[in-house]
Amino acid sequence: MARPSLDEYFMKISSVVATRSTCLRHNVGAVLVRDKRILSTGYNGAPTGISHCFEVGCRRENVESGYRHELCRAVHAEQNAIIQAAIHGVSTSGATLYCTHQPCILCAKIIINSQIRRVVFGNPYPDDEALRFLEEAGVEVVMIPCCAPLPAEG
Repeated sequence: MARPSLDEYFMKISSVVATRSTCLRHNVGAVLVRDKRILSTGYNGAPTGISHCFEVGCRRENVESGYRHELCRAVHAEQNAIIQAAIHGVSTSGATLYCTHQPCILCAKIIINSQIRRVVFGNPYPDDEALRFLEEAGVEVVMIPCCAPLPAEG
């Protein structure tokens, strides 16, 4: 077996992180990395202390993917990885975000203001505006379709 590249390695870790997701639609995992070291991880799920989607259902069940984010009770994986870094006093400046899915526009804006310089993702998401924002802000974006998220286990 060939040794994976660093991008492949961290993408595989993001797939494992996604197994903790509590979302009924997408199991998403994210890993923040700088200098070959993991800074934090995050997966999509309800805020701390709030019932999870698998417990109360999905308000976006009949909404097309990529739309009406405000109805979703989950915090996105990218957001949770950035929040965890902030809680623990870890700077995200200059980091790379590895994520099982392309960031949405909400996450793209947070990524830009977190001074993350590179985003590597595995699955496309129907939000071209997010990619335009990241490009305009000078954030490098790379898609590595080799690493699909693993199925969630309750």
